[in-house]
Amino acid sequence: MGVKNTMTAVIRAHAEQRYQDQLHRLKAADTALAPPGWALSPGAVRRFICGDTALDIPRKYYGEDALVERAIVSLMGNNGLMLVGEPGTAKSMLSELLSAAISGNSQYLIQGTAGTTEEQLKYSWNFALLLSGGPSLEALLKSPIYQAMEQGKLARIEEITRCPQEIQDVLISLMSEKSLSIPELGIAIQAKPGFNLIATANLLDRGVNDMSSALKRRFNFETVPVLKDPALERQLILSQVSQRLADEGQDLKLDEALVDLLVQVFHDLRNNMGSQAMEATLSTAEAVNIVHGCALHSLYWQQPMHAAQLVQQMHGTLIKDKADDVKKLAHYLDAVARDRPGWQDFFLAGKALWMR
Repeated sequence: MGVKNTMTAVIRAHAEQRYQDQLHRLKAADTALAPPGWALSPGAVRRFICGDTALDIPRKYYGEDALVERAIVSLMGNNGLMLVGEPGTAKSMLSELLSAAISGNSQYLIQGTAGTTEEQLKYSWNFALLLSGGPSLEALLKSPIYQAMEQGKLARIEEITRCPQEIQDVLISLMSEKSLSIPELGIAIQAKPGFNLIATANLLDRGVNDMSSALKRRFNFETVPVLKDPALERQLILSQVSQRLADEGQDLKLDEALVDLLVQVFHDLRNNMGSQAMEATLSTAEAVNIVHGCALHSLYWQQPMHAAQLVQQMHGTLIKDKADDVKKLAHYLDAVARDRPGWQDFFLAGKALWMR
């Protein structure tokens, strides 16, 4: 175990940067037909996401391969792709991986919020140039969707249901006509082959800004489920945390027994074993954050990973401002964890924090 004094250029590289070598290997070996505008064939895109042992391409998405295949097929057609699911189910990660493999660029991204405007979806103006010379292409500020249409790439919209419905509906004509009108210049930008749209939405936001039926018809919907297989979840946690540590230039062997314990705790709590349903998401993404936190604690305090770290990270990651969840965790400790073989350290650490 050790800490390397390595300064990385960025905290988090884009997928096409992080996996550049893998994409190059896939491209070199790809002899299949690729749709117009795509950097890789559909089969190579699938192998990039689901893994290819022959080319030393590790799996990145630990879910149903069939879902990945359907998503790829959707993006070959006229409709966009809508990924819906609970928070923390890797919707954004899957969207980024698809964009990196298909377009070689995952950066045409819009974050949906209550304050998202029509200009952010289409275009705006450099007002200094606009006032000095009037409307012109030089004065135009292109949105990520505009740039994606112009270059034949995929654009991404995160949390689309956070946008007001009238802003969402701006996408209807963009997706059906595959063009963007600029009335001030009397022109329209027509999308090049390869353009499409991937949107994500959280099921917890259902009802916030419901999508119109007209917009829904422009998307193929895929539900990204919570990972329920403990073995796959364990594999994903180990893979993701190891990748994070490697990106940070750190060298640490993860305590796999501690990961197994966390996976079992999450599995129990999701199934309300010994407790009522918690308000916390209990997603695999949260589990990754917990183990990563334990690893950082271990690295910088120069001590082995242990159950007390796990409890502390669970508290900071899951509880947030949900006081009732503390009571539910305390009940789980008393009803389930207390008598489990090998769980004594976890029980005692949790008791000190949750059973006061």
